Amino acid sequence: MKFRDGMWLVNDQFTVQHAEEVHNVTPRGDNTAVTLLCPTRKIFSRGDTLNLSTLSIDIEAQFDGVISLEVTHFAGARRLGPDFELFPAGRPESKGEVAKNDKGTTITSGALSATVSGNEHSFDIKFHATDGSKTLTSLQNRSVGLAYSPALSTPKTVEDLSSHKHYVFTQTELSVGESIHGLGERFGAWNKIGQNVEVWNEDGGTSSEQAYKNISFWLSSRGYGVFIDTPDKIDMEIGSERCSRLQTTVEGQRLKWYLIYGPTPKEVLTKYSILTGKASRVPAWSYGLWLSTSFTTSYDEKTVRHFVEKMSDSKIPVEVFHFDCFWLRAFHWCDFIWDPQSFSDPAGQIKRMKDAGLVNKVSVWTNPYIGQASPVFKYAAEKGYLLKKTNGDVWQWDLWQTGMAVVDFTNPEACEWFRGCMESLFEMGVDSIKTDFGERIPTKNVQWHDKNVDPSRMHNYYAFIYNKLVYEAVQKRYGKHEAILFARTACAGTQRFPLQWGGDCESTPAALAESVRGGLSLGLASFAFWTSDIGGFEGSPPPWIYKRWVAFGLLNSHSRLHGSNSYRVPWLVDNSSTEPENCTDVLRHWVQLKRQLMPYLYAQAEESIANGWPTSVRAVALEFPNDPTSWHLDREFMVGSQILAVPVFEEDGSAEYYLPPGRWFSFWDGKEVQGGRWVKEKFGFLHCPLFVREGTVLVLGQAEGEGGFGYDWLSSGGEVRLYGVSEGDKAVLVNTVGEPKGKLEVHGSGELRGIEALSGDWKVSKLG
Repeated sequence: MKFRDGMWLVNDQFTVQHAEEVHNVTPRGDNTAVTLLCPTRKIFSRGDTLNLSTLSIDIEAQFDGVISLEVTHFAGARRLGPDFELFPAGRPESKGEVAKNDKGTTITSGALSATVSGNEHSFDIKFHATDGSKTLTSLQNRSVGLAYSPALSTPKTVEDLSSHKHYVFTQTELSVGESIHGLGERFGAWNKIGQNVEVWNEDGGTSSEQAYKNISFWLSSRGYGVFIDTPDKIDMEIGSERCSRLQTTVEGQRLKWYLIYGPTPKEVLTKYSILTGKASRVPAWSYGLWLSTSFTTSYDEKTVRHFVEKMSDSKIPVEVFHFDCFWLRAFHWCDFIWDPQSFSDPAGQIKRMKDAGLVNKVSVWTNPYIGQASPVFKYAAEKGYLLKKTNGDVWQWDLWQTGMAVVDFTNPEACEWFRGCMESLFEMGVDSIKTDFGERIPTKNVQWHDKNVDPSRMHNYYAFIYNKLVYEAVQKRYGKHEAILFARTACAGTQRFPLQWGGDCESTPAALAESVRGGLSLGLASFAFWTSDIGGFEGSPPPWIYKRWVAFGLLNSHSRLHGSNSYRVPWLVDNSSTEPENCTDVLRHWVQLKRQLMPYLYAQAEESIANGWPTSVRAVALEFPNDPTSWHLDREFMVGSQILAVPVFEEDGSAEYYLPPGRWFSFWDGKEVQGGRWVKEKFGFLHCPLFVREGTVLVLGQAEGEGGFGYDWLSSGGEVRLYGVSEGDKAVLVNTVGEPKGKLEVHGSGELRGIEALSGDWKVSKLG
């Protein structure tokens, strides 16, 4: 949303008024906050105080390294919900302080301070490290304001704004060379400088500017982040209206955001996760291979049984089998009733597959809509479980399902009914739920059961209440850390209900790169677990794309074979090829590698959960923030903190990748490579650039064996690899439920201590 026409003129579609000076500063009684009165003209005489707008700015110390800023125009505007659930694990103690001197007023919150200039007739607020070592950003001249659209013809127009929109905006300063990242799962350029971004959930696929998971948090390469505290639509001009400013705009009378100082990006994420929540632990079995029916393919019990039996015969264990949409009857989505023509005995089928050892768990697809063709629609409508129009009609449209309606999760009785539907699935043997959709939530001419919510704020927030409801239903049935979803939509805080997947991507190398960027971006909002549809969702992947995506997908925290109108079992992708490195052999290889990595992955996940970090598809910049190149890397990622992985995007196996400074070791042959440079080479389908960081103690379990991915890796035997280690390098050992069981640590003599925590046959290898 551009308010200006170049540098000098105002866009003729708007009336824009800026805070021109800080007229006075009023400290709050507890000395942790101040209120600034900011008129929209400079006040030189008493007459200047008349006939003008003022903006009130509240600056408050929240907790160490976090300061909030709220801009208000008309304070009498109602504060309608919903609001994000902040500090879900409790609020840290605040030790804020307000001090005034000849330079101005400073609000301090631990390592972060905000200083309001004391210069007369000026507007200047600087956010900086308390020790004075660094200025992070600032609000300078004409950087806070309000706007009307269309432009006002006379000041009296504000008497009735029914035909106008009212906006509040801020413009934070961008430093030279600063880059901006995050804002949810976004598939475009990873660095958002130069982009206009709307934080508004849409079902747009992975090849557009729209996003399923809009998160109102962005991270700067300068060691700070900003969380915008509203689930409403946010319009952002990121160096795209004024090249040196990041503009944040909301429709309404208030805008509040939190500035979070690290100083490292990992510390920023930890503090952000204190505000909005951390991911829960997911069960070890969920890291294994998920196999789906795909979407519009034809399948029944016989088809499903054939797939899992052949996977078993191919020695590719299927941890979870997923039934996508057409487990339900056509036009009836989602009434939770199995299609009797294809699945006459679903509970029996699930039990038979599990008893035969063909699968460990079962997942089914759901969405929060009810198609009119289902008898359940009439029941839910009569009970008041469905979103209504303002005239009392049930809100309906024909996009997706004929005459579909939206379940109103602001109605406690609707929530209880929906939980009961989940319970009926669990009784049949279903273990996990794919919570699809939830993005297309209407905002016009609708009335929610809870009259205290604003329809516009509900649009993004619906993702939170939908996924929370289903996640907690799974937890109630199976236990706190046995719950897992496959969720498509999200907003801030939804990281508490893992996991999320990347939505509808094409079967192309470009879409593979889009998925990498989406995972990188979402990880910068404390989403610990994420994945994509291996092979791509739309279209039929050529074998080479399928195999390259298999490598990427099995290096994610979670891994699912899923498509749209074609199956994703490997033998159908390459017509049962028996050539070397065929699809079946490649899939088996990467599944086995991931099983070996489970001791490392699960320990890394525990650390990620505790600190609010991504486990897989972790941006290289999180580990190497002082390397300027790392802030431009959007085609590679870290698996946890110690392993760097690079997908291959070329059919001939060519890969170009960057290794940050330091010593690196090839996972495949242990060859040492010096970092701080770009490298080009080719890889077969059983390999990709996979490097281990110097100083790593890497614990590898067994590639095959009993117990699926939840096997007892601490007692299975395996290998401990020491990569260029020195005294103090260590690895934490955790069991299959995340409990710490000791640590392996290198001592001065090079001796590895703590090995007694492992049982079975273990080999120790030293590299470098």
